[in-house]
Order: sequence, then structure tokens, then C-alpha cells
Amino acid sequence: MALTGLVLVGFVFVHMAGNLQMFAGAETINAYAHGLQSLPLFLLWGGRLFLLAVVVVHAWTAAKLCAENREARPKANAVETTKRAGFDSLRMGLTGSVLFAFIVFHILHYTTLNVFPEYKQFTTSTGAPMGEEMHDVYRMVLAGFGVEWITTIYFLCMFLLCRHLTHGVSSMFQSLGLRSESWREKLDHAAALYGWVIFIGFISVPVAVMLQKHGPVKVFDQAAFDQAVPASISSEGEVPTQ
Repeated sequence: MALTGLVLVGFVFVHMAGNLQMFAGAETINAYAHGLQSLPLFLLWGGRLFLLAVVVVHAWTAAKLCAENREARPKANAVETTKRAGFDSLRMGLTGSVLFAFIVFHILHYTTLNVFPEYKQFTTSTGAPMGEEMHDVYRMVLAGFGVEWITTIYFLCMFLLCRHLTHGVSSMFQSLGLRSESWREKLDHAAALYGWVIFIGFISVPVAVMLQKHGPVKVFDQAAFDQAVPASISSEGEVPTQ
């Protein structure tokens, strides 16, 4: 479980760094997305299937550990006391289950575009190396986070991810035999810091979208914003392509 956790911790950071390229503008984020989509199929889908397998193995291992813990103590104690274990450690199964459901939704939302199929109509040549037409990830992300309920779900799930990582990263060091009693507090603080960095990094884009939508803050290209965000809440579900 520690090894799958290590892979996922690394992926979460890389994914956050990729998302933050939204602040660099349409050309940067679209070029980044185009580069990923242009990878050979065996690399692109091999990487996706590998990450999916890691998530499934991580979830299965966690479920197995929970089941073993219940079997080891089939009858609850008359008085429950815990030492060192806080809310995060006691609710890892719950937060993990919610995050697994969110991952499925996130893939359907931004990768396969099943939640809002109209996002497929967003096209652009901005960021394309040869000036060819490609999917406009910049406007798609603006449209997605321009929907209040999407941003609310995202915000809550990123908070749960933060709490999950806070305990998980610290426990990972212990499982790998790298956490001694003298280093326990330092590693706990480092894990908490990492969790909050991930939380702030991930929510910065949706928060900026909401601030631009409802306030005077202008972070993203206004022309692209005006095309994407009103469309994201259109009752007809039509997305302008120009």
C-alpha cells in the first residue's frame, strides 16, 4: 500500500503542476495538453492504465486492511480510546471512498467528456505547434469551473484529499521503515504541509474562475472567459465554437 501511495503522491503533485499552467494562458496549457495527447498510444494509454491499476490496487489494499482489522477485533470494546490517531487516520476509508468516486467523476468530466459532451465543440489553434486545430483545454477548464456545483464538489474533494494526504504521507514513511520516533513529529508536519500545498494548488484555478465570474478580478483572458463561462451554465447546453 505504501508503494502505490508513493506513486499516487507523485502523480498528484505533477497533475497539480499541470493544472497551474492555466495561469500562464491558453497557449501554454493547450500546448501542454497537446503534448500529452500526442504521445504514442502505448505511452498515453499505458500510463493511464497503469495509474488506474495503481488506484484500484491502493483501494483494494486499503479495504483488505480494514477487513483484517475488523476480523482481529470482532467485538467492539466497551470503552473506545485511541492514542495518536486523529480524525484523518480514523476516517481514511471514508475519505478514500469519496476520493475514488471523485476520480471517476473527474475522468468523466474532463477526460472522456461524458458529463458535458458539448465541451468537445471547443476547438482552437492556439498552442498547436503546427497551427493545426485541436481541443481547447483552456476554455474547457474555464467552462467546467464556471459551474458552481462543479466547483463546490471540487473544493470539498480537494479538502478531503488534503486530509487524506496529511495522514497517508506520514504513514507511508512508517510503512517503508523510514520514520523513527525522533523524526515522527517532523515528518507529520512535512506531510501536513504537503497536503495543504496540494489543496491550495488544486483549488486556485476554480477559485480564480469564480472570482472572475462574480467579482472584479480578471485572471484569465476575458474574451475566452466570456465565451466559455456563460456557455457552461446555459440551459440549452450549447457551446460557441468561435
